[in-house]
Amino acid sequence: MSHSFVTEISPPLVLQDLVAQHWDHECDVLVVGWGAAGASAAIEAHDGGASVIVVDRFRGGGASAKSGGVVYAGGGTEHQQRAGYQDSPAAMLDYLKHETRGVVQDSTLERFCRDSVGNLHWLESMGTPYNHEMPPGGKTSYPQDGYYLYYSGNELVPAYRGDAAPAPRGHRTVGKGHGGVVLYSHLQEACRARGISSLAQSAVRRLVVDGEGGRVIGAEIWSLPAGSKEARLHAKWAQRAEKLQNLAPAYCNRLRLKLSALEKQYAKPVLVRAHQGVILSTGGFIFNRDLMREHAPRYRRNFKIGATGCDGSGLRLGLSVGAAADHLGNVSAWRFINPPQKWPKGIAVNRRGQRFCNEEVYGATLGHAICEDQDGAAWLILDKALHRQSIRQALLGGYWWFQSLPALVLMLLGSKKGKTPAELAQRMGMEPAALEASIAAYNQAISSGQPDPQGKSAESCQPLRQGPFYALDISVGSPVLPLGALTLGGLKVREESGQVLAGDGQPIPGLFAAGRAAVGIPSNLYVSGLSLADCVFSGRRAGVAAACSEAIATDERAVTPQPLTTAQGAENDVFNG
Repeated sequence: MSHSFVTEISPPLVLQDLVAQHWDHECDVLVVGWGAAGASAAIEAHDGGASVIVVDRFRGGGASAKSGGVVYAGGGTEHQQRAGYQDSPAAMLDYLKHETRGVVQDSTLERFCRDSVGNLHWLESMGTPYNHEMPPGGKTSYPQDGYYLYYSGNELVPAYRGDAAPAPRGHRTVGKGHGGVVLYSHLQEACRARGISSLAQSAVRRLVVDGEGGRVIGAEIWSLPAGSKEARLHAKWAQRAEKLQNLAPAYCNRLRLKLSALEKQYAKPVLVRAHQGVILSTGGFIFNRDLMREHAPRYRRNFKIGATGCDGSGLRLGLSVGAAADHLGNVSAWRFINPPQKWPKGIAVNRRGQRFCNEEVYGATLGHAICEDQDGAAWLILDKALHRQSIRQALLGGYWWFQSLPALVLMLLGSKKGKTPAELAQRMGMEPAALEASIAAYNQAISSGQPDPQGKSAESCQPLRQGPFYALDISVGSPVLPLGALTLGGLKVREESGQVLAGDGQPIPGLFAAGRAAVGIPSNLYVSGLSLADCVFSGRRAGVAAACSEAIATDERAVTPQPLTTAQGAENDVFNG
Protein backbone atom coordinates (compact mmCIF):
# COMPACT_ATOMS: atom_id res chain seq x y z
CA MET A 1 0.00 0.00 0.00
CA SER A 2 1.25 3.50 -0.80
CA HIS A 3 2.32 5.67 2.11
CA SER A 4 0.54 8.68 0.60
CA PHE A 5 -3.15 9.29 0.04
CA VAL A 6 -2.78 12.42 -2.10
CA THR A 7 -4.10 12.44 -5.66
CA GLU A 8 -1.51 11.33 -8.20
CA ILE A 9 -0.92 14.13 -10.71
CA SER A 10 0.77 13.42 -14.04
CA PRO A 11 2.21 15.75 -16.68
CA PRO A 12 -0.44 17.05 -19.09
CA LEU A 13 -1.68 15.06 -22.05
CA VAL A 14 -0.67 17.16 -25.09
CA LEU A 15 -2.79 16.56 -28.19
CA GLN A 16 -1.88 17.58 -31.71
CA ASP A 17 -5.03 16.26 -33.46
CA LEU A 18 -8.16 17.19 -31.56
CA VAL A 19 -10.55 15.87 -34.20
CA ALA A 20 -9.12 12.36 -34.14
CA GLN A 21 -9.10 12.16 -30.36
CA HIS A 22 -11.84 10.09 -28.71
CA TRP A 23 -13.60 11.90 -25.86
CA ASP A 24 -15.81 10.09 -23.37
CA HIS A 25 -17.75 13.25 -22.53
CA GLU A 26 -17.77 16.89 -23.53
CA CYS A 27 -18.97 20.14 -22.06
CA ASP A 28 -18.32 23.85 -22.24
CA VAL A 29 -16.97 24.18 -18.70
CA LEU A 30 -15.41 21.50 -16.53
CA VAL A 31 -15.30 22.27 -12.80
CA VAL A 32 -12.76 20.26 -10.78
CA GLY A 33 -13.74 20.13 -7.11
CA TRP A 34 -17.32 20.41 -5.83
CA GLY A 35 -17.07 22.48 -2.66
CA ALA A 36 -18.54 25.93 -2.18
CA ALA A 37 -16.22 27.49 -4.78
CA GLY A 38 -16.84 24.74 -7.33
CA ALA A 39 -20.60 24.78 -6.83
CA SER A 40 -20.69 28.58 -7.15
CA ALA A 41 -18.62 28.38 -10.34
CA ALA A 42 -20.78 25.62 -11.82
CA ILE A 43 -24.01 27.51 -11.11
CA GLU A 44 -22.75 30.75 -12.64
CA ALA A 45 -21.31 29.00 -15.70
CA HIS A 46 -24.60 27.16 -16.24
CA ASP A 47 -26.66 30.31 -15.76
CA GLY A 48 -24.36 32.01 -18.26
CA GLY A 49 -25.44 29.52 -20.92
CA ALA A 50 -22.62 26.97 -20.69
CA SER A 51 -22.99 23.22 -20.41
CA VAL A 52 -21.19 22.16 -17.23
CA ILE A 53 -19.71 18.99 -15.76
CA VAL A 54 -18.50 19.11 -12.16
CA VAL A 55 -16.07 16.48 -10.85
CA ASP A 56 -15.18 15.55 -7.28
CA ARG A 57 -12.86 12.91 -5.88
CA PHE A 58 -15.34 12.19 -3.09
CA ARG A 59 -18.96 13.15 -2.46
CA GLY A 60 -18.73 16.91 -2.85
CA GLY A 61 -18.57 19.44 -0.07
CA GLY A 62 -14.94 19.16 0.95
CA ALA A 63 -13.75 21.62 3.58
CA SER A 64 -16.77 23.87 2.96
CA ALA A 65 -19.21 21.25 4.25
CA LYS A 66 -17.01 20.63 7.31
CA SER A 67 -16.74 24.32 8.15
CA GLY A 68 -18.81 26.36 10.57
CA GLY A 69 -20.77 27.83 7.67
CA VAL A 70 -19.73 31.41 8.47
CA VAL A 71 -19.74 33.86 5.56
CA TYR A 72 -17.93 37.17 6.05
CA ALA A 73 -20.35 39.74 4.65
CA GLY A 74 -20.80 43.44 5.24
CA GLY A 75 -21.36 46.78 3.65
CA GLY A 76 -24.91 46.97 5.02
CA THR A 77 -26.49 43.54 4.81
CA GLU A 78 -30.13 43.15 5.78
CA HIS A 79 -29.10 41.25 8.91
CA GLN A 80 -26.65 43.93 10.04
CA GLN A 81 -29.39 46.52 9.66
CA ARG A 82 -31.96 44.44 11.53
CA ALA A 83 -29.46 44.01 14.38
CA GLY A 84 -29.06 47.79 14.53
CA TYR A 85 -25.57 48.12 13.02
CA GLN A 86 -24.54 50.55 10.33
CA ASP A 87 -21.94 49.38 7.82
CA SER A 88 -20.72 50.41 4.41
CA PRO A 89 -18.44 48.98 1.72
CA ALA A 90 -15.94 51.73 2.58
CA ALA A 91 -15.86 50.76 6.27
CA MET A 92 -15.54 47.08 5.37
CA LEU A 93 -12.68 47.92 3.00
CA ASP A 94 -10.92 50.00 5.63
CA TYR A 95 -10.95 47.07 8.06
CA LEU A 96 -10.00 44.37 5.54
CA LYS A 97 -6.97 46.35 4.40
CA HIS A 98 -5.54 45.67 7.87
CA GLU A 99 -6.06 41.93 7.42
CA THR A 100 -5.21 41.40 3.74
CA ARG A 101 -2.10 43.64 3.62
CA GLY A 102 -2.06 43.92 -0.17
CA VAL A 103 -2.41 40.20 -0.93
CA VAL A 104 -4.86 41.21 -3.68
CA GLN A 105 -5.11 44.45 -5.62
CA ASP A 106 -7.03 47.30 -4.01
CA SER A 107 -9.52 47.19 -6.86
CA THR A 108 -10.22 43.51 -6.16
CA LEU A 109 -10.73 44.13 -2.45
CA GLU A 110 -13.01 47.05 -3.27
CA ARG A 111 -15.03 44.80 -5.58
CA PHE A 112 -15.26 42.14 -2.88
CA CYS A 113 -16.62 44.67 -0.39
CA ARG A 114 -18.92 46.32 -2.93
CA ASP A 115 -20.37 42.93 -3.98
CA SER A 116 -20.68 41.57 -0.45
CA VAL A 117 -24.36 42.36 0.06
CA GLY A 118 -25.18 40.95 -3.38
CA ASN A 119 -23.20 37.76 -2.79
CA LEU A 120 -25.04 37.11 0.47
CA HIS A 121 -28.36 37.71 -1.33
CA TRP A 122 -27.20 35.25 -3.99
CA LEU A 123 -26.56 32.60 -1.34
CA GLU A 124 -29.99 33.27 0.12
CA SER A 125 -31.52 32.88 -3.34
CA MET A 126 -29.98 29.39 -3.37
CA GLY A 127 -31.96 28.65 -0.20
CA THR A 128 -29.23 29.29 2.36
CA PRO A 129 -30.73 30.97 5.46
CA TYR A 130 -29.20 33.74 7.62
CA ASN A 131 -30.41 35.74 10.61
CA HIS A 132 -29.53 38.78 12.70
CA GLU A 133 -29.52 37.45 16.28
CA MET A 134 -26.31 38.42 18.15
CA PRO A 135 -24.78 36.22 20.88
CA PRO A 136 -24.64 37.60 24.44
CA GLY A 137 -21.36 38.38 26.18
CA GLY A 138 -19.48 39.99 23.29
CA LYS A 139 -16.66 38.24 21.45
CA THR A 140 -16.76 34.50 20.75
CA SER A 141 -14.93 32.11 18.43
CA TYR A 142 -18.23 30.60 17.25
CA PRO A 143 -21.74 31.50 18.46
CA GLN A 144 -24.03 28.88 19.97
CA ASP A 145 -27.26 27.77 18.30
CA GLY A 146 -29.80 30.56 18.04
CA TYR A 147 -27.20 33.24 17.26
CA TYR A 148 -26.10 33.89 13.71
CA LEU A 149 -24.42 37.29 13.47
CA TYR A 150 -21.21 38.11 15.35
CA TYR A 151 -17.82 39.79 15.34
CA SER A 152 -15.82 37.10 13.56
CA GLY A 153 -12.49 38.94 13.25
CA ASN A 154 -10.54 41.75 14.89
CA GLU A 155 -13.21 44.41 14.43
CA LEU A 156 -13.35 45.18 18.16
CA VAL A 157 -9.58 45.40 18.60
CA PRO A 158 -8.50 49.07 18.77
CA ALA A 159 -5.55 48.65 16.37
CA TYR A 160 -7.87 47.29 13.66
CA ARG A 161 -11.00 49.38 14.11
CA GLY A 162 -10.31 52.27 11.77
CA ASP A 163 -12.43 55.40 11.80
CA ALA A 164 -15.85 53.76 11.40
CA ALA A 165 -17.74 52.17 14.27
CA PRO A 166 -17.11 48.40 14.30
CA ALA A 167 -19.80 46.24 12.73
CA PRO A 168 -20.33 42.47 13.04
CA ARG A 169 -19.79 40.75 9.68
CA GLY A 170 -19.72 37.06 10.55
CA HIS A 171 -22.95 35.66 9.08
CA ARG A 172 -23.35 32.12 10.38
CA THR A 173 -25.60 29.91 8.24
CA VAL A 174 -28.79 29.11 10.16
CA GLY A 175 -29.06 25.47 11.21
CA LYS A 176 -28.38 23.23 14.16
CA GLY A 177 -24.71 22.54 14.79
CA HIS A 178 -22.07 23.69 12.34
CA GLY A 179 -23.67 25.46 9.39
CA GLY A 180 -21.22 24.39 6.68
CA VAL A 181 -23.17 21.30 5.71
CA VAL A 182 -26.36 23.40 5.49
CA LEU A 183 -24.74 26.01 3.27
CA TYR A 184 -23.18 23.42 1.01
CA SER A 185 -26.28 21.24 0.73
CA HIS A 186 -28.21 24.19 -0.71
CA LEU A 187 -25.47 24.92 -3.24
CA GLN A 188 -25.25 21.29 -4.29
CA GLU A 189 -29.03 21.06 -4.59
CA ALA A 190 -29.00 24.20 -6.75
CA CYS A 191 -26.54 22.44 -9.07
CA ARG A 192 -28.78 19.40 -9.30
CA ALA A 193 -31.92 21.47 -9.81
CA ARG A 194 -30.26 23.01 -12.85
CA GLY A 195 -29.43 19.60 -14.28
CA ILE A 196 -25.69 20.19 -14.00
CA SER A 197 -23.91 16.91 -14.73
CA SER A 198 -21.59 15.49 -12.09
CA LEU A 199 -18.98 12.80 -11.71
CA ALA A 200 -18.53 11.80 -8.08
CA GLN A 201 -15.75 9.57 -6.75
CA SER A 202 -13.70 10.75 -9.70
CA ALA A 203 -10.26 12.38 -9.47
CA VAL A 204 -8.60 14.48 -12.14
CA ARG A 205 -5.04 13.20 -12.54
CA ARG A 206 -3.90 15.29 -15.48
CA LEU A 207 -5.01 18.13 -17.70
CA VAL A 208 -5.34 17.91 -21.47
CA VAL A 209 -3.64 20.62 -23.51
CA ASP A 210 -3.96 21.61 -27.16
CA GLY A 211 -0.51 21.15 -28.67
CA GLU A 212 -1.05 23.96 -31.14
CA GLY A 213 -1.76 26.87 -28.81
CA GLY A 214 -1.18 25.51 -25.31
CA ARG A 215 -4.81 25.91 -24.31
CA VAL A 216 -6.21 23.69 -21.57
CA ILE A 217 -9.03 21.81 -23.28
CA GLY A 218 -10.03 19.11 -20.81
CA ALA A 219 -8.90 16.57 -18.26
CA GLU A 220 -8.20 12.91 -17.73
CA ILE A 221 -10.37 11.72 -14.85
CA TRP A 222 -10.01 8.43 -13.00
CA SER A 223 -13.47 7.38 -11.88
CA LEU A 224 -14.71 4.50 -9.73
CA PRO A 225 -17.49 2.54 -11.46
CA ALA A 226 -20.79 3.98 -10.25
CA GLY A 227 -22.77 1.58 -8.07
CA SER A 228 -19.91 -0.88 -7.68
CA LYS A 229 -18.94 -2.57 -4.44
CA GLU A 230 -15.68 -0.62 -4.47
CA ALA A 231 -17.52 2.68 -4.90
CA ARG A 232 -19.78 1.92 -1.93
CA LEU A 233 -16.80 1.00 0.22
CA HIS A 234 -14.98 4.14 -0.91
CA ALA A 235 -17.96 6.28 0.11
CA LYS A 236 -18.23 4.58 3.50
CA TRP A 237 -14.55 4.98 4.38
CA ALA A 238 -14.41 8.56 3.09
CA GLN A 239 -17.38 9.57 5.20
CA ARG A 240 -15.89 7.92 8.28
CA ALA A 241 -12.52 9.61 7.75
CA GLU A 242 -14.14 13.05 7.71
CA LYS A 243 -16.47 12.34 10.63
CA LEU A 244 -13.78 11.06 12.99
CA GLN A 245 -10.91 13.36 12.02
CA ASN A 246 -11.13 15.42 15.23
CA LEU A 247 -11.23 12.35 17.48
CA ALA A 248 -8.87 9.89 15.81
CA PRO A 249 -6.68 11.54 13.14
CA ALA A 250 -4.20 8.64 12.92
CA TYR A 251 -7.01 6.14 12.30
CA CYS A 252 -8.50 8.46 9.69
CA ASN A 253 -5.17 8.64 7.88
CA ARG A 254 -5.13 4.85 7.69
CA LEU A 255 -8.61 4.98 6.18
CA ARG A 256 -7.35 7.50 3.63
CA LEU A 257 -4.56 5.14 2.60
CA LYS A 258 -7.18 2.45 2.00
CA LEU A 259 -9.22 4.94 -0.05
CA SER A 260 -6.19 5.68 -2.19
CA ALA A 261 -5.54 1.97 -2.69
CA LEU A 262 -9.13 1.47 -3.90
CA GLU A 263 -8.74 4.32 -6.37
CA LYS A 264 -5.46 2.97 -7.73
CA GLN A 265 -6.84 -0.51 -8.23
CA TYR A 266 -10.37 0.07 -9.47
CA ALA A 267 -10.69 3.57 -10.98
CA LYS A 268 -10.96 3.77 -14.78
CA PRO A 269 -9.85 6.65 -17.01
CA VAL A 270 -12.44 9.00 -18.49
CA LEU A 271 -11.45 11.72 -20.95
CA VAL A 272 -13.54 14.90 -20.82
CA ARG A 273 -13.34 17.71 -23.34
CA ALA A 274 -14.02 21.24 -22.07
CA HIS A 275 -14.58 23.62 -24.98
CA GLN A 276 -14.42 26.87 -23.03
CA GLY A 277 -12.59 26.31 -19.78
CA VAL A 278 -11.49 24.17 -16.84
CA ILE A 279 -11.96 25.60 -13.34
CA LEU A 280 -9.76 24.26 -10.53
CA SER A 281 -11.50 24.50 -7.15
CA THR A 282 -10.10 21.60 -5.14
CA GLY A 283 -9.18 23.42 -1.92
CA GLY A 284 -5.84 23.87 -0.20
CA PHE A 285 -3.02 21.42 0.59
CA ILE A 286 -3.00 20.94 4.38
CA PHE A 287 -3.17 17.14 3.89
CA ASN A 288 -0.16 17.04 1.57
CA ARG A 289 2.90 16.28 3.71
CA ASP A 290 5.41 17.01 0.96
CA LEU A 291 3.96 20.42 0.14
CA MET A 292 3.73 21.33 3.82
CA ARG A 293 7.32 20.27 4.37
CA GLU A 294 8.45 22.35 1.40
CA HIS A 295 6.42 25.51 1.90
CA ALA A 296 5.15 25.67 5.50
CA PRO A 297 7.36 23.50 7.73
CA ARG A 298 6.45 25.47 10.87
CA TYR A 299 2.89 24.12 10.61
CA ARG A 300 3.55 20.41 10.14
CA ARG A 301 2.68 19.73 13.79
CA ASN A 302 -0.61 21.60 13.66
CA PHE A 303 -3.98 19.89 13.63
CA LYS A 304 -5.26 19.77 10.06
CA ILE A 305 -8.35 21.84 9.25
CA GLY A 306 -9.95 20.69 6.02
CA ALA A 307 -11.03 17.56 4.20
CA THR A 308 -9.16 14.66 2.61
CA GLY A 309 -9.38 16.35 -0.78
CA CYS A 310 -7.29 19.29 0.53
CA ASP A 311 -4.18 17.64 -0.89
CA GLY A 312 -3.11 20.34 -3.32
CA SER A 313 -4.34 18.53 -6.42
CA GLY A 314 -5.63 21.72 -8.04
CA LEU A 315 -2.39 23.52 -7.25
CA ARG A 316 -0.33 20.68 -8.71
CA LEU A 317 -2.52 20.44 -11.81
CA GLY A 318 -1.94 24.14 -12.44
CA LEU A 319 1.81 23.83 -11.87
CA SER A 320 1.90 20.92 -14.33
CA VAL A 321 0.98 23.29 -17.16
CA GLY A 322 3.32 26.11 -16.15
CA ALA A 323 1.16 28.05 -13.74
CA ALA A 324 2.62 30.35 -11.10
CA ALA A 325 1.78 30.06 -7.41
CA ASP A 326 2.18 32.46 -4.52
CA HIS A 327 1.83 32.76 -0.73
CA LEU A 328 2.20 29.00 -0.27
CA GLY A 329 3.91 29.61 3.06
CA ASN A 330 0.89 31.48 4.42
CA VAL A 331 -1.08 29.28 6.80
CA SER A 332 -3.92 30.16 9.13
CA ALA A 333 -3.27 28.76 12.62
CA TRP A 334 -6.23 29.03 14.97
CA ARG A 335 -5.56 29.55 18.66
CA PHE A 336 -8.93 30.61 20.02
CA ILE A 337 -8.97 31.54 23.72
CA ASN A 338 -12.51 32.90 23.71
CA PRO A 339 -14.68 31.44 25.14
CA PRO A 340 -14.40 31.36 28.13
CA GLN A 341 -14.94 35.10 27.95
CA LYS A 342 -12.52 35.65 30.84
CA TRP A 343 -9.50 33.97 29.23
CA PRO A 344 -8.44 36.97 27.09
CA LYS A 345 -8.15 38.98 30.32
CA GLY A 346 -5.09 36.90 31.19
CA ILE A 347 -1.74 37.28 29.44
CA ALA A 348 -0.04 35.07 26.84
CA VAL A 349 3.68 34.48 27.40
CA ASN A 350 6.46 32.65 25.60
CA ARG A 351 9.07 30.17 26.85
CA ARG A 352 10.97 32.89 28.69
CA GLY A 353 7.86 34.26 30.38
CA GLN A 354 7.63 37.34 28.18
CA ARG A 355 4.28 38.63 27.02
CA PHE A 356 4.17 38.79 23.21
CA CYS A 357 0.64 39.48 21.93
CA ASN A 358 -2.66 41.23 22.51
CA GLU A 359 -4.81 38.41 23.91
CA GLU A 360 -8.13 39.78 22.63
CA VAL A 361 -7.18 39.44 18.95
CA TYR A 362 -8.87 36.97 16.64
CA GLY A 363 -7.67 33.38 17.05
CA ALA A 364 -5.79 33.24 13.75
CA THR A 365 -3.89 36.41 14.66
CA LEU A 366 -2.83 34.89 17.98
CA GLY A 367 -2.07 31.53 16.33
CA HIS A 368 0.10 33.23 13.73
CA ALA A 369 2.11 34.97 16.44
CA ILE A 370 2.59 31.69 18.31
CA CYS A 371 3.67 29.68 15.25
CA GLU A 372 5.69 32.31 13.41
CA ASP A 373 7.30 34.25 16.26
CA GLN A 374 7.38 31.87 19.25
CA ASP A 375 8.28 28.56 17.59
CA GLY A 376 4.85 27.17 18.44
CA ALA A 377 5.18 27.57 22.22
CA ALA A 378 2.95 29.75 24.43
CA TRP A 379 1.09 29.73 27.75
CA LEU A 380 -1.89 31.66 29.07
CA ILE A 381 -1.35 33.06 32.58
CA LEU A 382 -4.32 33.44 34.96
CA ASP A 383 -4.52 34.30 38.63
CA LYS A 384 -6.83 32.75 41.22
CA ALA A 385 -9.74 35.07 40.47
CA LEU A 386 -9.56 34.68 36.68
CA HIS A 387 -9.15 30.92 37.04
CA ARG A 388 -12.30 30.61 39.15
CA GLN A 389 -14.31 32.96 36.95
CA SER A 390 -13.26 31.07 33.81
CA ILE A 391 -14.26 27.70 35.28
CA ARG A 392 -17.66 29.12 36.16
CA GLN A 393 -18.13 30.45 32.64
CA ALA A 394 -17.12 27.15 31.08
CA LEU A 395 -19.64 25.31 33.27
CA LEU A 396 -22.54 27.72 33.03
CA GLY A 397 -21.90 29.88 29.97
CA GLY A 398 -23.93 27.82 27.50
CA TYR A 399 -20.94 27.32 25.19
CA TRP A 400 -20.46 24.56 22.65
CA TRP A 401 -19.05 21.35 24.15
CA PHE A 402 -15.94 21.74 21.97
CA GLN A 403 -15.39 25.14 23.60
CA SER A 404 -16.23 24.37 27.24
CA LEU A 405 -14.96 20.79 27.67
CA PRO A 406 -11.33 21.35 26.55
CA ALA A 407 -11.22 24.56 28.60
CA LEU A 408 -12.39 22.75 31.73
CA VAL A 409 -9.99 19.85 31.23
CA LEU A 410 -7.09 22.23 30.74
CA MET A 411 -7.93 24.35 33.78
CA LEU A 412 -8.73 21.48 36.14
CA LEU A 413 -6.30 18.79 35.02
CA GLY A 414 -3.74 20.22 32.62
CA SER A 415 -2.52 23.48 34.13
CA LYS A 416 0.57 24.19 36.22
CA LYS A 417 0.36 26.52 39.22
CA GLY A 418 2.57 28.39 41.65
CA LYS A 419 1.89 30.52 44.71
CA THR A 420 3.78 33.40 43.13
CA PRO A 421 4.77 34.32 39.57
CA ALA A 422 8.37 33.39 40.40
CA GLU A 423 7.38 29.95 41.68
CA LEU A 424 5.19 29.35 38.61
CA ALA A 425 8.05 30.40 36.33
CA GLN A 426 10.42 27.96 38.04
CA ARG A 427 7.94 25.13 37.58
CA MET A 428 7.53 26.02 33.91
CA GLY A 429 11.23 26.49 33.17
CA MET A 430 10.67 30.18 32.46
CA GLU A 431 12.79 33.09 33.65
CA PRO A 432 11.23 34.25 36.94
CA ALA A 433 12.27 37.86 36.38
CA ALA A 434 10.72 37.88 32.89
CA LEU A 435 7.35 36.52 34.04
CA GLU A 436 7.29 38.85 37.03
CA ALA A 437 8.04 41.81 34.75
CA SER A 438 5.29 40.79 32.29
CA ILE A 439 2.67 40.60 35.03
CA ALA A 440 3.91 43.79 36.72
CA ALA A 441 3.76 45.82 33.49
CA TYR A 442 0.25 44.54 32.77
CA ASN A 443 -0.98 45.37 36.28
CA GLN A 444 0.73 48.76 36.36
CA ALA A 445 -0.96 49.89 33.14
CA ILE A 446 -4.36 48.87 34.51
CA SER A 447 -3.92 50.54 37.91
CA SER A 448 -2.56 53.76 36.41
CA GLY A 449 -5.16 53.97 33.63
CA GLN A 450 -2.46 53.85 30.98
CA PRO A 451 -2.77 51.98 27.65
CA ASP A 452 -2.00 48.28 27.81
CA PRO A 453 1.59 47.52 26.64
CA GLN A 454 0.23 45.16 23.95
CA GLY A 455 -2.68 47.40 22.95
CA LYS A 456 -5.46 45.41 24.58
CA SER A 457 -8.66 47.39 25.16
CA ALA A 458 -9.48 48.43 28.72
CA GLU A 459 -12.57 46.22 28.87
CA SER A 460 -10.42 43.16 28.17
CA CYS A 461 -7.93 43.89 30.97
CA GLN A 462 -8.10 42.50 34.50
CA PRO A 463 -5.19 42.66 36.96
CA LEU A 464 -3.37 39.47 37.95
CA ARG A 465 -2.68 39.90 41.66
CA GLN A 466 -3.84 36.98 43.78
CA GLY A 467 -2.07 33.63 43.88
CA PRO A 468 -1.99 30.89 43.04
CA PHE A 469 -1.08 31.72 39.46
CA TYR A 470 -1.84 29.26 36.64
CA ALA A 471 -0.15 28.51 33.31
CA LEU A 472 -2.35 26.95 30.60
CA ASP A 473 -0.59 25.34 27.65
CA ILE A 474 -1.79 26.97 24.43
CA SER A 475 1.15 25.73 22.35
CA VAL A 476 0.99 23.83 19.08
CA GLY A 477 1.63 20.61 20.99
CA SER A 478 -1.11 21.12 23.59
CA PRO A 479 -2.81 17.71 24.00
CA VAL A 480 -6.06 19.31 25.14
CA LEU A 481 -6.32 22.28 22.77
CA PRO A 482 -5.18 21.30 19.25
CA LEU A 483 -3.94 24.30 17.26
CA GLY A 484 -5.63 23.87 13.90
CA ALA A 485 -4.26 25.10 10.58
CA LEU A 486 -5.28 25.48 6.94
CA THR A 487 -3.31 26.69 3.93
CA LEU A 488 -4.04 30.06 2.32
CA GLY A 489 -1.85 30.30 -0.79
CA GLY A 490 -2.51 28.93 -4.25
CA LEU A 491 -2.33 29.56 -7.97
CA LYS A 492 -1.89 33.13 -9.16
CA VAL A 493 -4.87 34.38 -11.14
CA ARG A 494 -6.02 37.40 -13.08
CA GLU A 495 -8.10 39.06 -10.42
CA GLU A 496 -10.70 40.32 -12.89
CA SER A 497 -11.59 36.80 -14.07
CA GLY A 498 -9.87 34.09 -12.05
CA GLN A 499 -7.88 32.96 -15.11
CA VAL A 500 -4.69 31.20 -14.01
CA LEU A 501 -1.41 32.97 -14.73
CA ALA A 502 1.74 31.35 -16.04
CA GLY A 503 5.20 31.98 -14.65
CA ASP A 504 5.72 34.84 -17.11
CA GLY A 505 2.56 36.58 -15.90
CA GLN A 506 0.52 35.74 -18.99
CA PRO A 507 -2.87 34.00 -18.63
CA ILE A 508 -3.05 30.29 -19.45
CA PRO A 509 -5.82 29.90 -22.04
CA GLY A 510 -8.74 27.83 -20.84
CA LEU A 511 -7.65 27.49 -17.19
CA PHE A 512 -9.28 29.16 -14.17
CA ALA A 513 -9.03 28.70 -10.41
CA ALA A 514 -11.17 29.59 -7.39
CA GLY A 515 -11.36 29.10 -3.64
CA ARG A 516 -8.30 27.91 -1.75
CA ALA A 517 -6.74 26.52 -4.92
CA ALA A 518 -6.11 30.15 -5.86
CA VAL A 519 -4.64 33.24 -4.28
CA GLY A 520 -7.59 35.18 -2.91
CA ILE A 521 -8.93 37.57 -0.30
CA PRO A 522 -7.89 35.46 2.75
CA SER A 523 -4.44 34.51 1.44
CA ASN A 524 -2.61 36.76 3.93
CA LEU A 525 -4.29 36.08 7.28
CA TYR A 526 -7.60 34.39 7.95
CA VAL A 527 -10.75 35.86 9.47
CA SER A 528 -13.71 33.58 10.22
CA GLY A 529 -16.03 33.55 7.23
CA LEU A 530 -13.54 35.13 4.83
CA SER A 531 -12.71 31.87 3.06
CA LEU A 532 -16.33 30.88 2.39
CA ALA A 533 -17.10 34.43 1.28
CA ASP A 534 -14.13 34.26 -1.08
CA CYS A 535 -15.25 30.85 -2.37
CA VAL A 536 -18.54 32.43 -3.44
CA PHE A 537 -16.85 35.57 -4.77
CA SER A 538 -14.06 33.82 -6.69
CA GLY A 539 -16.22 30.85 -7.72
CA ARG A 540 -18.87 33.07 -9.25
CA ARG A 541 -16.15 35.17 -10.91
CA ALA A 542 -14.52 32.14 -12.53
CA GLY A 543 -17.86 30.67 -13.59
CA VAL A 544 -18.90 33.86 -15.34
CA ALA A 545 -15.51 34.23 -17.04
CA ALA A 546 -15.36 30.61 -18.21
CA ALA A 547 -18.89 30.77 -19.61
CA CYS A 548 -17.91 33.89 -21.56
CA SER A 549 -14.59 32.43 -22.71
CA GLU A 550 -14.29 31.98 -26.43
CA ALA A 551 -14.40 28.29 -27.38
CA ILE A 552 -11.91 26.90 -29.89
CA ALA A 553 -12.71 24.59 -32.75
CA THR A 554 -16.45 24.87 -32.14
CA ASP A 555 -17.13 23.02 -35.42
CA GLU A 556 -15.78 19.86 -33.77
CA ARG A 557 -18.80 19.61 -31.46
CA ALA A 558 -20.70 17.74 -34.16
CA VAL A 559 -18.30 14.78 -33.92
CA THR A 560 -17.75 14.73 -30.16
CA PRO A 561 -19.91 12.68 -27.77
CA GLN A 562 -22.86 14.26 -26.00
CA PRO A 563 -22.41 15.45 -22.40
CA LEU A 564 -23.49 13.35 -19.45
CA THR A 565 -27.25 13.17 -19.24
CA THR A 566 -29.02 14.15 -16.05
CA ALA A 567 -29.69 10.46 -15.41
CA GLN A 568 -26.01 9.62 -15.81
CA GLY A 569 -25.08 12.44 -13.50
CA ALA A 570 -27.61 11.28 -10.93
CA GLU A 571 -26.28 7.71 -11.14
CA ASN A 572 -22.78 8.93 -10.40
CA ASP A 573 -24.23 10.96 -7.54
CA VAL A 574 -25.56 7.88 -5.71
CA PHE A 575 -22.79 8.31 -3.16
CA ASN A 576 -22.79 12.07 -3.29
CA GLY A 577 -25.28 12.36 -0.47
